[in-house]
Amino acid sequence: MSDDPHAPEPHQLAKAEMLVEALPYMQRFAGTTFVVKYGGHAMGDADAAHGFAQDIVLLKAVGINPVVVHGGGPQIGAMLEKLGVESEFVDGLRVTDAETADIAEMVLSGAINKELVSWIGRAGGSAVGISGKDGGFVRAEKAERSVRDPESNIERAVDLGFVGEPVAIDRRVIDTISDAGMVPVVAPVGVDAEGQTYNINADTMAGAIAGALGAKRLYLLTDIAGVIDKQGALLTDLTPDGIGVLTADGTISGGMIPKLETCVKAVEAGVEAAVILDGRVPHGLLLEFFTRAGVGTMVRAM
Repeated sequence: MSDDPHAPEPHQLAKAEMLVEALPYMQRFAGTTFVVKYGGHAMGDADAAHGFAQDIVLLKAVGINPVVVHGGGPQIGAMLEKLGVESEFVDGLRVTDAETADIAEMVLSGAINKELVSWIGRAGGSAVGISGKDGGFVRAEKAERSVRDPESNIERAVDLGFVGEPVAIDRRVIDTISDAGMVPVVAPVGVDAEGQTYNINADTMAGAIAGALGAKRLYLLTDIAGVIDKQGALLTDLTPDGIGVLTADGTISGGMIPKLETCVKAVEAGVEAAVILDGRVPHGLLLEFFTRAGVGTMVRAM
């Protein structure tokens, strides 16, 4: 410790060094777009939500344009259970009849969307909550899925109801909000050419928006640290070819497969990098972006 009574404390110096470490990243990415998918059980934690909102406001303050796309599976499930509506899932996607679709849209575009807008406002930012129906900016089509019978090995088509996939993105709505100094907060709902509403997987929605916007980063915040190898270590850097190898040998399985498919599609569409990280880690988004070590699993084209 210095003998100078006026010398800064070590924790003060550490904060200054952290800002210096972050400076090159701020300079490099000023004026670019980050798409952040916020979901999982962290959405139900007030402290986690407040920290996430602070991260988004900070990104906007240093000149980055964040676009938030949120999920809401647990909240939809809770509301359906409360109303006595049973759910069926195929490959992780909820089979959505007309009643379920109405409830899901109410939860996504109503409760969750406006709550996130409120959190960002409390953190000192300004946000606008929208869904893909606003301005028709996310055109959707009915999702097609099939399942293979384990005994006969025959595939059969499965009707998921009002579950859709994005097929076209009109970026003007997002650009208008971002250019006005506000943060777009997007509920994963789209509309087809006839005006039919479809619920869309939030990861898929975020990846499609990131590609359409030419985002520098796509962040998928979830409930796990990232891709874990068979020895239990976090894999921090992956390529599409590497993902194929790890999927073939069983290292990547279950719900991680569609998340990585979203990452691969995003980087193939021009996104510089896509990252899967744990949304429960306090300020994990800032740690990933502003520090050399980073957190989570990053996917790049090469």
